[in-house]
Amino acid sequence: MTTPESGAGNPVSIVSEAVCEQIVGRPEAFKAVENVFAAMARGDAYNFPVVREAIGHADALYGFKSGFDRAGMALGVKSGGYWPGNVDKNLTNHQSTVILFDPDTGQLKALVGGNYLTAVRTAAASAVSIAHLARKDAKVLGMVGAGHQSTFQLRAALEQRDFEKVVAWNPHPEHLPRLAAVCDELRVPFEAVTQQELGAQADVIITITSAFEPLLLKEWIKPGTHIACMGTDTKGKQEVDPALLAAASVFTDEVAQSVLLGEAQHAVASGLIAEADITPIGKVINGTHVGRRDDQEITLFDGTGVGLQDLAVASAAAELADQKALSMQIRL
Repeated sequence: MTTPESGAGNPVSIVSEAVCEQIVGRPEAFKAVENVFAAMARGDAYNFPVVREAIGHADALYGFKSGFDRAGMALGVKSGGYWPGNVDKNLTNHQSTVILFDPDTGQLKALVGGNYLTAVRTAAASAVSIAHLARKDAKVLGMVGAGHQSTFQLRAALEQRDFEKVVAWNPHPEHLPRLAAVCDELRVPFEAVTQQELGAQADVIITITSAFEPLLLKEWIKPGTHIACMGTDTKGKQEVDPALLAAASVFTDEVAQSVLLGEAQHAVASGLIAEADITPIGKVINGTHVGRRDDQEITLFDGTGVGLQDLAVASAAAELADQKALSMQIRL
């Protein structure tokens, strides 16, 4: 027998990975991420401290990202991590689930598959940075990295400018056909190049690797380039030369996380830039920061990946799934 206190609450929505892929596309993800970045800059949304630990089994990293978006009324936690051995099991290395709660009552609201949403929200973040910081006349897109996430990044980026060509480099060149296939589908010329050639040609560059050393050096990057560094989300990781951040105007999703575990960690630690030199991209979205000042300026977005991004896209998924009667409803 249940009582109002123990079991008469609202039903809990369960939204599967398949449903998330069906209803959350790039436009929905872009809007959710752009809105939450703006809310963060206004002080209407904030992330809670991140927990991320090596569990001592299967070489896995496991953690929690949580926060509250007062503007979007999203409260919850993303739980999951990285299992490097999953590739041999035909599984995605990144595994996660988003748990949403009702901000008014604290009751469990939804369980949402987080694997696809993690990929689409990360791509949305770099796309938001391109939309607000890249030169309007950018014509060549450079991709550094060709893993699972790279195709999400490529598709989202190509929608932000009239790119006429994609150039790419990957530490393991045998994976580059993954990007070439997307370009072939979208009828955009593709070329595999060296790192130096990529820097010489690209007007916009996305780095999406798991590197622990610089893959792009400052002297390879031409004036006016916009760079979205999307792979560094852990202490020790690194994708670009710290001197490149010193030469650029640096923007990020969350400054505290950028300094602690994002691409900026190395430039800050070496004294090349200070925390005060990093601007939340939400300020550009809100119009309180000019963003790019001229066509010669190098801009760099340090996309560390914040929990509020996950909550934003998961909330959108849960709402759409309920509206379309695609979620499973249970009572606990």
